[in-house]
Amino acid sequence: MAITVRADLAGIPDYVPGRKIPGAVVLSSNEVATPPPDSVVAAITEAAGEVNRYPLWSSDDLLARLAGELAVDAGRIAIGAGSVSLTQQLIQALCMPGDEVVFPWRSFEAYPILTQIVGARDVRVPLTPDHVQDTGALLAAITEATRIVFVCNPNNPTGTVVHAAALERFLDAVPDHVLVVLDEAYREFVTDPEVPDGLRLVDERDNLALLRTFSKAYGLAGARVGYCVAPEHVAAGMRKVAIPFSVSRLAQAAALASLDVADELRARCAAVVAERRRVRDELLALGYEVPGSEGNFVWLPLGERTMAFNEHCADHKVLVRSFAGAGSRVTIGLREENDAFLAAARAFPRS
Repeated sequence: MAITVRADLAGIPDYVPGRKIPGAVVLSSNEVATPPPDSVVAAITEAAGEVNRYPLWSSDDLLARLAGELAVDAGRIAIGAGSVSLTQQLIQALCMPGDEVVFPWRSFEAYPILTQIVGARDVRVPLTPDHVQDTGALLAAITEATRIVFVCNPNNPTGTVVHAAALERFLDAVPDHVLVVLDEAYREFVTDPEVPDGLRLVDERDNLALLRTFSKAYGLAGARVGYCVAPEHVAAGMRKVAIPFSVSRLAQAAALASLDVADELRARCAAVVAERRRVRDELLALGYEVPGSEGNFVWLPLGERTMAFNEHCADHKVLVRSFAGAGSRVTIGLREENDAFLAAARAFPRS
């Protein structure tokens, strides 16, 4: 008898990373354009000298540091290999085959993939016409089978946000058997005062978990490390399903060193925000629709012209992240990289 792979895997879409072509400006993966500070690189280099040894099983040093920085009991924190890994751990810890996971769509493309891997059913809730997550529709989609609802704030790939009043009304109305997961991968780029700080909310509520990452503002996308703050029994379940030693010695050292220079790294976000504003203003002046963004990227809802725009940008040696039939997400890079993108956008035939 031939070896077979689970038949249902054929129906699960592959995760498609942003393109990388030598010599092209890469604005496809929401990476920050500047390398880590020297002190962080030095910490990684030092840790590499002991790479023959396993890392701390539970990232103990980083866990203790985060508990102090966040003023959260360590038992409520789970550390993982980026927020993608933590998302998978949450779904594995809470969901069985037949359970439901509700999320806005379009949103982070890993949500449906990770949901289907465990045999749960993904329930996709359309965004509003202005590309914002519809909390009323998310609430209406919840059933007795729902175990998790994701709210990505700011939303990837649109950059739009749910404001505090709407989010708190939503949290108040969610049934007790459902965990709301607030994905704040891009929190450090938020300037809108109406966007709530998830750390405050998670401290006040039993039905909420918070995801954050070192990949974006902290510039450690290649290291793979993030954390989740959740009810203690949820965090414990996440740790049970985690791959042992998945957060490497190098990643732990990098995260700890990054916390030492957190103010410097957050200051870099101000430059990204200024460029985000400039890029959006120029795109609007060119006649593009561009929703207001609170991430380190902008969204162009181009519909059926999306893939033509994608290839046009690639022909101009600029790589963006495009979703067929929906739109293109463009990371905010260095000024000269953004100028290259704007030149490509200016040359794109509008009709």
